[in-house]
Amino acid sequence: MRPFVILIIAVVTMSFIVGPQLTDKKLIKNDLPFLVDFYKTRHMNPEISLQEKETAKVLAAELSKAGFSVTENFGGYGVVGVFKNGNGPTILYRTDMDALPIYEKTELPYQSQLKTDLNGEQVGTMHACGHDIHMTTWLGTARAMVAMKDKWKGTLLLIGQPAEEIGAGAKLMLEAGLYEKFGVPNYGIGLHASPTIPAGKVGIGKGFVMASSQSVDINVYGVGSHGASPHMSIDPIVVTSMLVMELQTIVSRNVKPTESAVVTVGTIKGGTVGNVIPDMVTLKLTVRTFKKDVLDLVNTRIKEIARGVGIAAGLPEDRLPEVIIKGAGPANYNNPAMTDRIIASAISGIGKENVADEEPVMLSEDFSYYGQTEHKVPTVFFWLGTVPDERIKSNFLPGLHSPFYYPNPEKSIETGVTVTTQALLDLYNTKI
Repeated sequence: MRPFVILIIAVVTMSFIVGPQLTDKKLIKNDLPFLVDFYKTRHMNPEISLQEKETAKVLAAELSKAGFSVTENFGGYGVVGVFKNGNGPTILYRTDMDALPIYEKTELPYQSQLKTDLNGEQVGTMHACGHDIHMTTWLGTARAMVAMKDKWKGTLLLIGQPAEEIGAGAKLMLEAGLYEKFGVPNYGIGLHASPTIPAGKVGIGKGFVMASSQSVDINVYGVGSHGASPHMSIDPIVVTSMLVMELQTIVSRNVKPTESAVVTVGTIKGGTVGNVIPDMVTLKLTVRTFKKDVLDLVNTRIKEIARGVGIAAGLPEDRLPEVIIKGAGPANYNNPAMTDRIIASAISGIGKENVADEEPVMLSEDFSYYGQTEHKVPTVFFWLGTVPDERIKSNFLPGLHSPFYYPNPEKSIETGVTVTTQALLDLYNTKI
């Protein structure tokens, strides 16, 4: 992530018109005490991916109280809330629910103290990616939309999604028949907390805004021997070193300079002691791109380079490096016409000085799946500013997944509910 730079969006250049302020800001303001308390409770009770049982129960109960028809345990611990309000568009609004296996170090009075079991080990648990803010904004929007039901007609489809952090939840819900059971939405929206945008502001980009994410494992085989007799080995650690360096040429020398890609080797594991040359080393990579043709090129080059390095090292055919490519989640693409509408809504809700044009990032989010089915639902995913004023002034901006990250709850929630509520009202009342 990078420091936030405000890019004022000039109204004179817009291909759309900022509409009337439909959102009842007083209603949202009056709901803040409840919402902030809800947020702090969720922050203190995080649950990691695929373990969101209690979180899902709480969200389902609150939606039921608000008047939604609720389905629980859909695609894991997924929650689906439906509020039918006459004839009109169906709009999907999704929140994620899972936390991360991180020991929190914020020293907030509502800091998470919870631990959880992860692969047989006790680890800390923390909402270090803002999913507690996402849930609270989602709930606040649900309550506001019900209270303002005389201002819109249609169906509001609220999705409480599990397992975003491991890139599995959206796919689980879609494969469970989300669109078949609840209908294909006309539009889909989502948001993510930003660790660089000040609370009170939002950032919205057009077109590709977040990259696809793919994992690649490489098993590098060799011939082990005594560390003092390297001539009797084919050292997989040396082969791995050559491979890591060659992989860096994919982006610099194979990908067209006007395209974007990232190839990062995140882990290297091999060997036990200094005087033993092992017979195997494993690497784990992350690959990020926006376009499928670029991803295909990167994958082809990974395989070619791995094979070539193995041959150059003298490995036989059956001992060449093994490349295991895992499925890639699609990139997030903001529908241009819908993005224009959301930008206008945000300006109407919080003022043009608080709406920034955000450039694409190589982070990824499985919200992308909702717009990448055969139905091609138009979607927009935007950034919600969360950074407290004191951190902006000190220039200490911990990133997402940091044990030190925390938002300004009041301002972030109020801004999030205002923007999403106004966006929904405009989408229900304006044809794109």
